[in-house]
Amino acid sequence: MTDTTETATELTDLASRFPLLHAPQRWTWGGYDAQFSSALPPDELITNIHVVGFSDDRVVLCRDARGHWFLPGGTREAGESVESCLARELREEAGARLTGPPVWIGAHRCVTDNPVPYRPWQPHPEKAWLWGWAEVDVDSAPTNPADGEEVVEVRAVDPEEAGRLLVRAREGWWRELVELAVESHSRP
Repeated sequence: MTDTTETATELTDLASRFPLLHAPQRWTWGGYDAQFSSALPPDELITNIHVVGFSDDRVVLCRDARGHWFLPGGTREAGESVESCLARELREEAGARLTGPPVWIGAHRCVTDNPVPYRPWQPHPEKAWLWGWAEVDVDSAPTNPADGEEVVEVRAVDPEEAGRLLVRAREGWWRELVELAVESHSRP
């Protein structure tokens, strides 16, 4: 996993520029208390991987059968590496492949009040959702496995539109996540 070490001052600056992303959150759908940080968690806590995929400086989004737009990514399987999970999820949800290495921009550290882990091999009650960006090529249709979301549309949009589509049914932190990815992507 590629990591960029940041100073406490840089972490504080990011939190002040992206306050919604860094604010404590309650994800009621999963019973999680979540907190974002650009400090990366240990590999053994990472259960979910998601990426802002850039295709010609446009952000690749997926829309499911319920009409929700989301960034490609998902749950890590038992024994699966972060990179293998990302490659699999990109193919399943976006029909895309990596054309460059992912850059990890942070993670939501989560603690659940559920009595058992989501999957038996996952850490419990603490886990992490890893967020990053990568250059991708949408070169096929999503594979839509039976145990995943039914993706009905994949679209590459400008980053501002991506932020609008992602927040329609969700909290505003999604827009800030895309903004952070765009900022990181534009660095030399």
